[in-house]
This record gives sequence, structure tokens and C-alpha cells, in this order.
Amino acid sequence: MRRMIAFASICAAFVSTANATGIKTSIVKYVSGADTVSAYFAEPTSAGKHPGLIVIHEWWGLTDWIKEDARDLAKRGYVALAIDLYHGALTNDPQEAYKLAVSVPHDRAVTDLKAAFDYLSNLSNVNSSRVGVIGWCMGGSYSFEAATILPKLAACVIDYGNVDTTDSVIRQINCPVLCNFAEMDKTYTPKKGEAFEEAMKTDGKKIEFHVYPEVNHAFMNPNNPSGYNESQTKHAWKSIYVFLNRNLK
Repeated sequence: MRRMIAFASICAAFVSTANATGIKTSIVKYVSGADTVSAYFAEPTSAGKHPGLIVIHEWWGLTDWIKEDARDLAKRGYVALAIDLYHGALTNDPQEAYKLAVSVPHDRAVTDLKAAFDYLSNLSNVNSSRVGVIGWCMGGSYSFEAATILPKLAACVIDYGNVDTTDSVIRQINCPVLCNFAEMDKTYTPKKGEAFEEAMKTDGKKIEFHVYPEVNHAFMNPNNPSGYNESQTKHAWKSIYVFLNRNLK
């Protein structure tokens, strides 16, 4: 059943999830199949092993907003690897973004996801049993795919991405999943999300599903002038951090 997230939550609860740990960022390179790929990397400077997160961009490519999200995750104790499924391409034009999105070879994307997981899992400051994935829009769809192809993935966050209710696909998912959908989204509709939630529960999988009222697709992106909603974005991030803390820390 759909759960609507109310506007009444206190913003301070979202802010309080941040810690005072410093971070450092860099561009890292690693092998993915026959390619050497680059990713934006943000990590806590504190000692010890941390949970890791693969961060997957929207159809615009690896934008400054996605990099900012990676830094915010690092501030909260996660080693964040913001991958680039376009291998360098970037745009702010919707038509070009569509062309880029549909031109990504599926086998290459799968290889990139596996390589990102392996890269994070083998870092000395990452707990290899606590690696998750998060993505938005196109990235949300690939976040879902990651859950189906990475048997050791520990958590998956799908922010308004495509999902599949096929029994054989659901059986491949081993990790808890969080879905954040928009009530007015005509692409990745709440109805699709509800069907996925039901399929997951029927198969005994762990899932948390939220629908955010009166918002449309990409409501979490502050660079979306016609659809960004600051209040509901704060609620969505709060649900994300509660979910990640519970499953990765």
C-alpha cells in the first residue's frame, strides 16, 4: 500500500544526521572490462573501515549536483564513488540527455557497476560487507539493476527509477531496497512502484516504499527549476539516511 510522506516533518531531524568528520575528494581511475574509467570519489578522513556507496547519476551525466551528493554522503561516514556511465559525456539539454541515456551499451553499464562494486570493496578503508548503491532517475534504474547483478550488495536506494516485477528478477535481489517515488510522476509511476513492492514482499524480500505527494519526477534535483521541491527533498533524504544507517552501519 502506498505511503504518503507528509510535509510536517521537522527539518532539524534531517540536519542532525550530519557529523563533524572531515572529507577528502579526488578523481579516481580503475579498470572496467576493457576500459579504464574515471569516477568522483569522496571519503571520510577518519580512521577505520567505513560503509561504501556507489552513487549513480541522472541522464545528464556526472554533474556537480551528483558530486555534491557524494560529498554529503562522505560527511555522514560513507565512502562514496560517483561513477560515470557516460565515460565523460555531460549535457544540460534534454534531447541530448535522452540520446546519451539510450546509447549506453547495456553490457558496458553492467561491467561498470560490477567494477565499481569491486573497486569499493577492495579499498582498505571500506567494509566490504557494507557496500550499497543509490541513484536518481536513470541512475535509479541502474541502482535497481545493481541489486539484481551484485549478490553481495548490502543496500539499494532507488529514487524514481525503473523497476521490474518479473519473478526471476526479484529472486536475484538479496539486499534491502528503499524506493522513493513521486506522486505525479508519469514515467516511473507510483503504481509501478507499488507493484514492485508487492512482488518483493511476496518473495520475502525487504523493501521500504515511499510516495511523495504533489511532486513530479526529479523533485530532488535543485537544478530542476520546474519540479524541485525543497521540503519533500528533505523528507526523502531523511528516509535515505535512516535506511542507509540501518543497513550499512
